[in-house]
Amino acid sequence: MTDTTRRLFLKSAGVALGASLALAVPGKSHATQLKSGSLQVWSCGGLAEAMIPANAQFTEKNGSSIAYTGAFAGALGKSLLTGGAQTEVFAPRVLELAQKLKAQGKMLHYTPLCYTRYVIITPKGNPAGIANIEDINKPGIKPVIIPDASPPGGQASMVILKKAGVQDAAVKNAVSRGDCVQTSVPDIISGKGDVAVVEYRLTQLPQFKGKVEVIDIPEKHYPPAPIPFTIGVMKWAKDRELAEEYIKFILSDAGQHFFLMAGFIPAESEEGKRLTAKYGVKDV
Repeated sequence: MTDTTRRLFLKSAGVALGASLALAVPGKSHATQLKSGSLQVWSCGGLAEAMIPANAQFTEKNGSSIAYTGAFAGALGKSLLTGGAQTEVFAPRVLELAQKLKAQGKMLHYTPLCYTRYVIITPKGNPAGIANIEDINKPGIKPVIIPDASPPGGQASMVILKKAGVQDAAVKNAVSRGDCVQTSVPDIISGKGDVAVVEYRLTQLPQFKGKVEVIDIPEKHYPPAPIPFTIGVMKWAKDRELAEEYIKFILSDAGQHFFLMAGFIPAESEEGKRLTAKYGVKDV
């Protein structure tokens, strides 16, 4: 099994990426990774906590190595759509990206992978007594907002605040305005802020798990675009059978378990199937 490394990726495609996650041989080029018995897999960086252990288990069972990169899906997608980059399996966020890649003939087919959901978080003990997202409008509440986080995270959180009718209060009374969700959560843990809107998956990261209170946000407030994740085989797959076998594993009970543990809703669960129908996530 190959080593896990964090690296910048796709400089040759002119894409600046941060905090990429890879299961790859350090120092090997992109071209040398596309070989028989190995598989190049890219995904939205938010999926890394599920993809890395899933890839390790697939390698253990199958014997094939996985060269994995998790990074900003928009940048990866742009590099595939217009930058001349190549990969063999891609798991993007936002259904439209998979649809564009399929329309260009670069993605052969795709299928639902998992779904995300949004929650509000408070410090342990919920000292401000937050019961729901509407409580952000109450006097004295100190919100933490992340409007400048990389898309769709920052934009999605602001849309949720707006749809819930609390955006004006959140902006006016914000005690911090972040550009990265992971660096803003500590403002809630420390008690600097009373409440923030984040993806549930963030609360399951090792550095945050058990350190905040979690309160659901009604689904009616969600913007649809960032909710679904898909996975598909790309036209550059050198071993189509291996790529199909990999996706079959990722969608199996064993593979989907890693997404559940990372705070996602697995596509193959009953709830996942409901969301698949709701958001129309199907290959056409």
